[in-house]
Amino acid sequence: MSLQKSLAVAVLAAAAAWQASAQAVIVPEPAFDEMPADESAPVIAVFAGGCFWGVQGVYQHVEGVLKAVSGYAGGAAESALYELVVEGDTGHAESVQITYDPTRISYGKLLQIFFSVVHDPTQLNRQGPDRGSQYRTAIFVANAQQRAIAERYIAQLDAVRLFPKKIVTTVEQSAFYPAEAYHQDFLVRNPTYPYIIVNDAPKVRDLAALFPDVYRSAPVLVVPRSAARRGG
Repeated sequence: MSLQKSLAVAVLAAAAAWQASAQAVIVPEPAFDEMPADESAPVIAVFAGGCFWGVQGVYQHVEGVLKAVSGYAGGAAESALYELVVEGDTGHAESVQITYDPTRISYGKLLQIFFSVVHDPTQLNRQGPDRGSQYRTAIFVANAQQRAIAERYIAQLDAVRLFPKKIVTTVEQSAFYPAEAYHQDFLVRNPTYPYIIVNDAPKVRDLAALFPDVYRSAPVLVVPRSAARRGG
């Protein structure tokens, strides 16, 4: 067996133990949400829930999402680089900036997906096989309304005790910095990558199963396939 195949097998085996118990949780809609919009001016939401490959991959399949960009939030501009963030001491969390059409989907619905299929909000400074504050669960709000919706929803979910432990998701404010080009559309471009197979592809399947009303089979990409082909 080649070294590459050996590493792939090792990754799959190591991840299988926690993936077997990592199931999507059906959560209720937020009792408090933004009002339905009369116009389609795009709105921004930023969520962190572990490795950004999977978070981005899920939201790229959500109707009403216009763009989902992997990046960093929670730290300074000068340290928003993968080789620094991965060390876990820059203050950043791997995050995804979601641009959405508020006439087609609400901020609360995006949060419902976040808490249901994107990640486990009870894991502190880790998510699945990834460890460190850069993989923390966090909601980076843009305004007072988003903060109110997020905080009330966390309290709502904690009150009904759907999770075995208390939700540790933080609500923060920070600038967002896009990640390097090779991180964008990673799930779509690398469907056979062992990490994706074990950790992230199941999240997209859970989205389709639990949220068929907002699931879109064709993902919205940062770099459209036609442009990627032209670029070689």
